Amino acid sequence: MKRKNFITIGTFDGVHTGHCHLFARLETLAAGALLKPLALYFPLPPKTLLSAHPEMSVLTLPQEKKQLLKNIGLPAKPLDFENCRETPAQDFFQQTLLEKYQMGGLLVGPDFAFGKNRQGGVEFLRAECAKYKIPFSVADFYRAGEEKISSSLIRKVLAQGNITLANTLLGRPYELSGTVVKGHKLGRKLGFPTANLDTGIYKILPLGVFAVKVRVGRKIYDGFCNIGFRPTVNTLHTVLPLVEVNIFDFRQSIYGRKITIWFADKLREETKFNGLEALVRQLKQDREEARQKLQGFLV
Repeated sequence: MKRKNFITIGTFDGVHTGHCHLFARLETLAAGALLKPLALYFPLPPKTLLSAHPEMSVLTLPQEKKQLLKNIGLPAKPLDFENCRETPAQDFFQQTLLEKYQMGGLLVGPDFAFGKNRQGGVEFLRAECAKYKIPFSVADFYRAGEEKISSSLIRKVLAQGNITLANTLLGRPYELSGTVVKGHKLGRKLGFPTANLDTGIYKILPLGVFAVKVRVGRKIYDGFCNIGFRPTVNTLHTVLPLVEVNIFDFRQSIYGRKITIWFADKLREETKFNGLEALVRQLKQDREEARQKLQGFLV
């Protein structure tokens, strides 16, 4: 069978700057070999699928990842992790890479491994590709200073609330989408109506108060977002943090609609205030600071 794809394989959680560096090399290698570039990816990270507690463990949900890869212009196909984890490395190489995806070249990262018990590591792949006279390449880690850019690093940075660094490592603003659900309407009573978002269980939620851009339909607005447990007026008692977005100069009812927010910067940590008056004073300050930080911030 004619092999026509120069392939890379991975989870690509976040589709960050390190991944984009890998994809650029893939396209160069493919062009040099007169082959087509192709990324094979797992929609959710294997660690998430295997974890007993997968909550807040991913940077990009499957649909987001699919769209980001499409935006890059890189041909990409999803892999079924459950099938891959039980397939011996030799079978995966032969049946999936060579036969199904017509592999004519392979590019992987230095810590890549696949197949049952992760038997298909770099040395296995090097030997198999040599056997079939297939070009094989191992990409170096892409670094920012002394630290390699990785999905795990960005997850850590987000957990620390460092939005500016996370956005730099991602190469774009971190985004979060969700369906607007009904809350207790306390924000409206305080003069700060909020859209409460159901974002599912997988997406990483940085804690605190943030300046954000908000897309509703085709329009983009300024706003600020609180992600946490509302220590001053927590009437919902939830295990996962609440995501509440105040959209500036916005009066529409959007229950049941999906909206997307992009994080520009962190304003402060979530704080317990001594009464509602103190909370409202702080929310007014948050709104003004968010307006300033969002000037010139593009998505």
